Amino acid sequence: MKKTLLGGILSAALLLVTSSPTLAANEHVEPMKAIGKSKVTAWLNSPAVIEAVKAQNAKNAAIGQPDIDKLDKNWRAEVKSGGGDLTKSVLSNALSQYLKKVKADGKGLYTEIFVMDNKGLNVGQSDVTSDFWQGDEAKWQKTYQAGPNAVHVSGVSTDESTQTLQSQLSLPIVDPANGQVIGAVTVGVNVEQLGQ
Repeated sequence: MKKTLLGGILSAALLLVTSSPTLAANEHVEPMKAIGKSKVTAWLNSPAVIEAVKAQNAKNAAIGQPDIDKLDKNWRAEVKSGGGDLTKSVLSNALSQYLKKVKADGKGLYTEIFVMDNKGLNVGQSDVTSDFWQGDEAKWQKTYQAGPNAVHVSGVSTDESTQTLQSQLSLPIVDPANGQVIGAVTVGVNVEQLGQ
């Protein structure tokens, strides 16, 4: 009787694990990486991206963590209140305008795009992000800090604004002149469009 009961419990547990949406969600990883190679790198290497990141790296070369924390706090407050000088300056810059066009040209494939500098600060973005500093998150740490060939793919979640399933693909940004990693990009991808 004990063996039968234990066998039944193990069978039920195995069924639960194999039908888990978490395991099925990993099916998106390889198609996401393919989008990175076939589509994202095509626009990621544009002068609009490279020059903007290099310019911000030079501008912020001397800032330290207290300055970064202050900028991030200011950004979060502006997002909560509906905008301000910092968010407006980033969302209206040339790189953000370029990223908005890339997102639009993606015809629903991209849910968001944002570019980060060598400190993890936003340089440009298609849509406002909840925070300004990404340096404490895997999207920056597992790309910028991991080298020129790194790829990070997040799990699948529901995008609250569009109610679509999305995953974030993050890649390092490499200066074509010297092969050095200068920043990173995160691209939200509508996983419902994978394989289309």
